[in-house]
Amino acid sequence: MPIDKFVTLQTSVVPLPIENVDTDQIIPARFLKATTKEGFGDNLFCDWRYEKDGTPKADFVLNDPTYSGPILVAGKNFGSGSSREHAAWAVAGYGFKAVVSSFFADIFRGNSLNNGVLPVQVSEAFLAKIFAEVEKDPKAEVKIDLENQTITLIPTGESESFEINGYKKKCLLNGYDDIDYLLSIKDKIQAFEKQAVKF
Repeated sequence: MPIDKFVTLQTSVVPLPIENVDTDQIIPARFLKATTKEGFGDNLFCDWRYEKDGTPKADFVLNDPTYSGPILVAGKNFGSGSSREHAAWAVAGYGFKAVVSSFFADIFRGNSLNNGVLPVQVSEAFLAKIFAEVEKDPKAEVKIDLENQTITLIPTGESESFEINGYKKKCLLNGYDDIDYLLSIKDKIQAFEKQAVKF
């Protein structure tokens, strides 16, 4: 799954105001036998999203046409639990480009960045404002500016800064995975190797 360049993203959002969403809820363990990333988006939040017979649950947000957009806004402590990378595969496979929360599990954060999904950590107060605006207007938009590391709630104009590892920021801005990044600096690596040989 290629990684898209991420510079700015302004869009409506999908709200999931549930705290402590763990990786087993994001992608249940029965799906972990797969070794490729294909199809994981279809099973994102599977047990919340579908009845046992596969019928969509009308009251779950991903089945509600009122809400749309490539930004998932989730409650505090998103991605806790096991370290399965499949959770990030499912989030990316569904089409989300960013997840906003007031706290992320570290392993999920890393897995997301490795799969082209930007985790944006905001204050609890700012998160509450996003949920409040989306409740008033499901089409309320949020703008994420990766270059300047800011997130803005468009209806109110309020912004917050967010942190991101500098290397991962460069990778997202350029649409690189780790191998792409190494290839992008191949000339520098070769020059260093030639210089090292002299010593």
